[in-house]
Amino acid sequence: MERVGVVGCGLMGSGIAEIAARSGSDVVVVERDEAALAVGQERIEKSLSRAVSSGKVPEEEANLARGNLTFSTDFTSLSDRQLVIEAVAEDEDIKVSVFKTLDEVLDDPEAILATNTSSIPIIKLAMTTKRPEQVIGMHFFNPVPVLKLTELISSLLTSDETTQRVRDYATGPLKKRVITSPDRAGFVVNALLIPYLLSAIRMLESGFASAEDIDTGMVVGCAHPLGPLALTDLIGLDTTHAVADSLYAEFKEPHFAAPPLLSRMTQAGLLGRKTGQGFYSYKK
Repeated sequence: MERVGVVGCGLMGSGIAEIAARSGSDVVVVERDEAALAVGQERIEKSLSRAVSSGKVPEEEANLARGNLTFSTDFTSLSDRQLVIEAVAEDEDIKVSVFKTLDEVLDDPEAILATNTSSIPIIKLAMTTKRPEQVIGMHFFNPVPVLKLTELISSLLTSDETTQRVRDYATGPLKKRVITSPDRAGFVVNALLIPYLLSAIRMLESGFASAEDIDTGMVVGCAHPLGPLALTDLIGLDTTHAVADSLYAEFKEPHFAAPPLLSRMTQAGLLGRKTGQGFYSYKK
């Protein structure tokens, strides 16, 4: 995977682009407009600078990554890519549109299309292309440069060769620990995580306990690095809601249903860290 593309340069896309560039791949990042692209570039630069100042990444590696990155708003700049990873918003319509476009602009008939979706069935995206055997789920975790896990999700039509090529890239140059999942909403991690987060929101909503006590209980009592409400703020309330909706649509189980409080906060734009306010305030 010498030539990699990333579509989307938000929290996830920027992290994926960074680790791919640090691994030595030539990386083209595509965003919807110049403003979003500038924010993404700044996010990657801050991440690289932090990694250097903390001693986790040598200056030479950071400079290599900077030199491996190209930014664009034009999908045709991805035409020669061997692997393109989609990391746009967790919205099925948006992702379908991206996959249709990528299928048209990629020159290499063997090029692989991967999605960083948290919950949308891979086969839904694969069937919008003429290459469903080369479509796979490649689900990273935030922050991508720090967390070592990647979930690989093959659809019913993903070829063994595609799965092996992506696994080799993830475990080799990207240095990720890989787990595999069947193509079911939520995959492994979110099928377990989302009901836990929703339960914490219901507990807060009912007045059973405060946000601080819920999170302290799980951090101090269970040794979790973050409490469930702080973690929801980090993930993004909109993303949490979207994943819950996908899980509920597939399984129709009550514990996957988004609580009213989550719905109202999402509608109000209180999305967590990304907006400065969620269950906690992050405004400076």
